[in-house]
Amino acid sequence: MKTQHLVLLAMFSMVLFSACNKLSYFTEDLNERYRWTEDELKKIQFYVSQDIVMKREVSGGDREVVSGKIKIEDGRQIEEVVIRKGTPGAYLFSPKENRFAIGFEESNDRYLVFGPSPKYSDRFVLMASDWDRRSGDVSYDNKTWRVSSDNAYAALLVDLRKMNKVDKDTRVAKGRKVN
Repeated sequence: MKTQHLVLLAMFSMVLFSACNKLSYFTEDLNERYRWTEDELKKIQFYVSQDIVMKREVSGGDREVVSGKIKIEDGRQIEEVVIRKGTPGAYLFSPKENRFAIGFEESNDRYLVFGPSPKYSDRFVLMASDWDRRSGDVSYDNKTWRVSSDNAYAALLVDLRKMNKVDKDTRVAKGRKVN
């Protein structure tokens, strides 16, 4: 009897969890299918699929802290900015074709660039330069930051149910009579 209750509880939990999980990956296919204008993209709520951790060394002449925490690592001052999984972001502009600058903070200089990755089912993932086995460089707030190679698969998510809602403007024709 207890086993039956546990099975029912597990099934109920799975159904409840799947109902809450309404976000889908934003892909190149989705982008090409809908061909949104820049104004339409600005109305889409994006989310990040996993934590993104950016670090930069704060040198003697560069003591301005952007939006993170200062840590001491191996005797060096390191500034760290974390964008948590599920953080909402907004489309700001396209730096080039198939690249989206997504802001996760109020400042328009604080954005990350995402683009489709053929290695990851054409999902829009974090774009960085100089990737090596362990890290890559990203630009954020007009400064260069290091991100772990784990962040290479941080992708954009969207709520497809909200995107599929169509605004409908209905008008009923009254007819036209001949004179």
